[in-house]
Amino acid sequence: MTVIAQAPRFSERSLRRARLVSGLIMLVFVTLHLSNHALNLISLTAAEEGRLWFTAIWRNPVGTLILYGAVLVHVTLVMRSLYLHRTLVMPMREAMQVILGLLIPLLIIDHVIATRVRFELMGLQDSYEAVIRTLWIESPTSGLRQSIALLVIWTHGCIGVHFWLRYRDWYYRAAPFLLTFAILLPVLALLGFADTGRILESEPVQSSYGSGYARARGASGYGQASATLETQMRRVQMAKYSLYGGFAGALILVFALRTRRSWRERADQIQIRYPGGETVNVPRGFSVLEASRMGGIAHYAVCGGKGRCSTCRVQVVEGVTTLPAPESIEQTTLNRIGADPGVRLACQLHPVTDISVVPLLVPSVEGIVPVGSQQTNPGREQEIAILFCDIRSFTMLTQAQLPYDVVFLLNRYFALVGQAVEKSGGRVDKFIGDGAMALFGLRGSPEDACRNALKAAATIAQEIKRLNEELAGDLPMPIRVAIGIHSGPAIVGAMGYGSVKNLTAIGDTVNVASRLESVAKELDATVVVSEPTILLAGSDTDNLESREIAIRGRAEPLRVFIVSQETSSRFA
Repeated sequence: MTVIAQAPRFSERSLRRARLVSGLIMLVFVTLHLSNHALNLISLTAAEEGRLWFTAIWRNPVGTLILYGAVLVHVTLVMRSLYLHRTLVMPMREAMQVILGLLIPLLIIDHVIATRVRFELMGLQDSYEAVIRTLWIESPTSGLRQSIALLVIWTHGCIGVHFWLRYRDWYYRAAPFLLTFAILLPVLALLGFADTGRILESEPVQSSYGSGYARARGASGYGQASATLETQMRRVQMAKYSLYGGFAGALILVFALRTRRSWRERADQIQIRYPGGETVNVPRGFSVLEASRMGGIAHYAVCGGKGRCSTCRVQVVEGVTTLPAPESIEQTTLNRIGADPGVRLACQLHPVTDISVVPLLVPSVEGIVPVGSQQTNPGREQEIAILFCDIRSFTMLTQAQLPYDVVFLLNRYFALVGQAVEKSGGRVDKFIGDGAMALFGLRGSPEDACRNALKAAATIAQEIKRLNEELAGDLPMPIRVAIGIHSGPAIVGAMGYGSVKNLTAIGDTVNVASRLESVAKELDATVVVSEPTILLAGSDTDNLESREIAIRGRAEPLRVFIVSQETSSRFA
C-alpha cells in the first residue's frame, strides 16, 4: 500500500523561498551599511549625512518591520533546518554556512544593543563619531570583534548568493564583476572605519558628541536624572541578556529536540541497501542521501541536497510500492529530467520501510569520490558552438616518416590549433589521434560563440597554409584539414574518472559537429558549417556553396555551407 503524506501547511518550496527572501533583505541592509561606512573615506561629514539616509530607510515603522521580520523569519527557518538535518555529516560548504550563520548573532548582539536598542529604549541617537570613537579608541577589542563580524556576515551572505545563482546561465558572465564588488565593499568599509578612527584619535572629544555609542537627542550628553538613567540602563542590559539568552535557548532547544528524536528513533529504524552490498540502518524518516552520508557511501549531491538538481537520484529496486509520494520540489525535478518509474531524488526521498537503491550517478568503481563531494562543474544544458578539426589523409602523410618526425608534426599541428582556438575565445576540449574538439560559448552569448568558432576555423586554415610553406621540403604532400562546426544545446560538465576528468560537452550538437567534419573530408572542403551556426554568427553567405545533407538520427536533412581554404579568410 502506498503511503501518502499529508500535505504540510507550508510547502518546502515556499519555506525555502521565504528563507532566501529574508536573507536577501538582510544582505541589502548590510550592503547599505557597508557603503555608509565607506563614505568615511570621503569625510566624517559625508558618512554622517549618509547615515541620515540609512536610518530614514530602516528606522521608520515599515523599514523596522521588514528588517526585523526578515531577521526573525531567517533565524527561525535556520533553526528549523538545523533540526530537520538528521545527520550533521555534511559537505564543507554546508558546514561553513551553518557555522558562520551561528556565529553572527554572537558577534553582533552587543553592537545592536549599543545602537538600535538604546535608540528605542533610551531615546539616544547614535552617531558615526560616537560609534567610531568607542570602537577605535575606547574599546579597540570591540572594534576588532565588529570588524570580524562584518567579514563573517558578508562572507555568509556572499556564499549564499553564489550557491543561489550558480546555475543561472548569465551568472558566469557576471561573476567577475560580482566578485570584485564582494571584495571591494568590505575593504572600503574597513578602510573608512580605520581612516576616521585615526583622525578622531588625534583630536579631542567634541562636547556635542561625548564618548560612548550614543548621545541624547535634544540634550547635551546624558543630562537626565541619575535614577532614570539607571533604570534605562537596566532595561538595555535586560534586552542584551534576553537576546543572548533567547539565541542560546533556541540552540539548546533545537539540540534537545534532536536528542529526544534520536532516542525515540533508535527503536524505529529501517534499512537502506546499496548495490555494493552495503546496508545502512537509519531511523525512519531519514532521507536516502542522509543514509549515504551516515554510512560513508559516496553519493553526489551538487545542489547540497535541496532538490534543485538530479545528481543524487537513485533507482529504487525494492520497496517501490511503500514509498511516500514525491512533493512538489522533487516532482518538478523528476518531470524535468523525464525520470523513469522508480527513480527518486535521494535528498528528498524519506522512506518509511526497508528499501534497496542504486545511485545512478555514482558508479561503484569510482571509490575516489569523497563522501558528500560536489563537482566543481556540474552538468548543465547550454547553447554552445562545437568545432571538430582533423588532418585529412594522415596515414599517407606520415607513413614514410620517422616516429620522432610524426610526433614533431602533430605537436606543431596541435599547437597552432590550440592557439587559434584560445585566441578566438574558445576552449580546447580534447585531442584524439590527429583530431581536435573545441568548445565556444562557455562564457558568452551563442552569437559570439558562433562568430568565434568561425574565426578559429579561419585562423587554423591560415596557419596550416603557413606550416605547409615552412615544411614544403619535408612533407610528401601538403597538410590539409577538415573542419566541422555546429551550434546548439549541449550538456556541459566535468566528466571522466579520477585525474582524467575534464570539462567537456555531450549531446546531439556534438554528434552533428563531428559528422560535419566527416562531410568536409567527403566533399574535399576545408570547413563545413551548419546553416543555423553561420546565420547566428551574422556572417555573409554570398558566393558560398550550400547543400542539404542527411544526419544519422535526424528525420530532416541539415543545410550546410561549404567553405574552401581561400574563402575561409572572410571569417577571420
